Formats: sequence, C-alpha cells, structure tokens
Amino acid sequence: MDSGNRFGDMEITDPKAMRALAHPVRLAVLERLQRHGPATATQLSPYVGATPSVTSWHLRHLAGFGLVRDAEAGADRRERRWEAVARGYRFEVPEDEEGRAAAQVLAGEMFASRAELPMRWLTETAPDLEPEWLGAAMSNNTGIMVTAEELAALKDALEELLAPYVTREADRRPAGSRAVRMLLYALPEAVADEPGTPE
Repeated sequence: MDSGNRFGDMEITDPKAMRALAHPVRLAVLERLQRHGPATATQLSPYVGATPSVTSWHLRHLAGFGLVRDAEAGADRRERRWEAVARGYRFEVPEDEEGRAAAQVLAGEMFASRAELPMRWLTETAPDLEPEWLGAAMSNNTGIMVTAEELAALKDALEELLAPYVTREADRRPAGSRAVRMLLYALPEAVADEPGTPE
C-alpha cells in the first residue's frame, strides 16, 4: 500500500526534531519559507511574531535538525538568507513512549497553529473571492466507518490524487492558478464515540 512519499516531504522521525519543531514561531518560520521561498530573519520577523534576533535563533535551531538551510545569497551578501529543505514535512507517530509524546506535542502545535485559518479565510479572503473560486471552495465534515487498513488506503489514494498538484513546478502551472490551502484531517474516533454505541 505505501508507495512512498509522493509529495517529496521531509520525513521527521527523530523525537528531538519533532519537539524542536513544536514551537509556534518555528512552525511559522518553516511554513513561511515553504510557502514564500528564501528569506532573512529580518524579512521573516513580521510574519512570525518575533524580533529578527529571536527569529534568527529559531532558524539556527531548525537548521540544527536539518529543517532549514542557507539559501543562495541575495542582493545584499551581508544578510544570511534561509530556505526550507523541502516544500512540506510529515511525521509518523513512533511506537515508543518518547516518540509518541513528541509526536503528540508537535501535532498539538500544528492543530493550534491552523485553528484560526478557516475563520480567517471566511472573514478576510472569501468576501473578495470571485464567484468561480468561491464556488470551488469546499468544507466537509463527514464521518465514515472504515478499518485501519481502509483508512490507510484512503490516505494513500488521496495523496496519489493530490501529488501532481503538490509537486508541479511553477513554470508548469496553468494560467489562472492560485494557491489553495487544503486542510485534511482523518481523526479516528474512540470506540465509545462510534455511532450506535450505547451510552
């Protein structure tokens, strides 16, 4: 079933790296670099809620775990530019206790950092969208009954469907393309929460 990492994401397996990334500023720094390309600590600072010196410290911390690296120098060669190592990242929940705890901390920070995105989109972006874009947007909250194997197959199928759009280079994008944020969660419920389970 597992056909690999179709998106070319960085795979984080080290619990220490998970804990390093599980910080609001570091998550914001990495996301900004992934979405907008190389930048200096000073350029990142207004977007990540930290001073340039604090942002620089977080960049060095991320670099220590291989999540960011030095980018080619810009016009001002005195400024250090940084870039994300990959356009995305992923992590599996390790089986050992330390790994599970680290993955939970990182997942919690990721959920918290994205919690306001749908409401911000609704209030700031949606009112100005063209009708065709507003009509193409989607929001689903659907429950399904599946086995763990079926859920893994569904995840694999979704990645296969999305991969050509995720990995398409800028010069191959059709005219009229724009960035679309896809938040996909598959959250298995506890047995007691399943439909039809007696109270």
